[in-house]
Amino acid sequence: MKDKIQGKAYVVGNDIDTDVIIPARYLNTMDPAELGPHAMEDLDPKQYPVPFLNEDGSCDYKVIVAGKNFGCGSSREHAPMALAENIEAVVAESFARIYFRNSVNGGIILPLESTADLTDFVETGDQVEIDLSGSPHIEINGRLFDIKEFGPVKKIIEAGGLTAYNKKRLGL
Repeated sequence: MKDKIQGKAYVVGNDIDTDVIIPARYLNTMDPAELGPHAMEDLDPKQYPVPFLNEDGSCDYKVIVAGKNFGCGSSREHAPMALAENIEAVVAESFARIYFRNSVNGGIILPLESTADLTDFVETGDQVEIDLSGSPHIEINGRLFDIKEFGPVKKIIEAGGLTAYNKKRLGL
């Protein structure tokens, strides 16, 4: 796990569904390289006029900043896998628990819970810096906001996922 993540933010609101994160028509593969170029392509362009991905499938963002209940919907491992091909972390006020556990257990992408709704303080394209050393926080437009501690899942995240954690714990 990196101590610092810096880059542009992509901002979304509340209740971002896994069907939007990676549409069902791409669930015929578990290959992150095939999923990544389709991440967030079903976002409503009226609500999100700036596309998450460029026309060539590349991504200019390092972090998604979201409101409440990010990753709601079906329990797809595909959703964090698709995002991890493009970004390094999702910072949200809250996550759907199954999305959070899929992210952690698979060692796929950092799900960071903020202590406030950050979508009021950042716009898509703004630079952000996440510092996970010491007291975790995110800097947005010169302001610091706290990120909740990982708690008991920190060891799983640091190990790179549940399988790696169990192997380490069991000495395998």
